[in-house]
Order: sequence, then structure tokens, then C-alpha cells
Amino acid sequence: MNEIFIMFAKVKSSVFINQLRLQLSDPKGEHIQGILKDDQGVICRTLEKKLLANKNELTWAGLNDLPYGRYTLELIQGENKMKLNLVKRV
Repeated sequence: MNEIFIMFAKVKSSVFINQLRLQLSDPKGEHIQGILKDDQGVICRTLEKKLLANKNELTWAGLNDLPYGRYTLELIQGENKMKLNLVKRV
């Protein structure tokens, strides 16, 4: 089975320090799940949140204790999935 990746969100910046700000294209009051993995594929953080239909921005705070480096953010909203490459810097 092939996975289909659809862009339903974008990050304000692919470089982060202590939080990620996501711009959602069509929240519709659904749940969103986020999985943040380091460059070795180890899950560092997870997020599950119910989205408000009228709010198209989501802030994922509390990432300041993660080590600096490259990360992959996997987002799941309903049947849609997407991946984003990120970098944590000073």
C-alpha cells in the first residue's frame, strides 16, 4: 500500500529553537497528530491536538530541551499525512 502525502500544513520556519509554529491550510475542527523524530529516526516528542475550525495556526512549545540537530516532523490529520525536515539551532 502506497502512502499519499498531502500538504495541509507548513512551518513558519524550518529552523527552530524552542517551539514550532505551524500554519494549517484547512483545520476543519479535526485532530492533528505530530511526531518529531531525530536524524536517527528516534521519536523525541509527540503531539495530539483537536483543532478549532476557525484557528489556522498551531504552536508546539516546549522543545527547548531537545539537542541541536536535524529532525523530521511527521503530521497526520485525518487520512492525510505529510513530512517536513527541520533543524534545531542555537
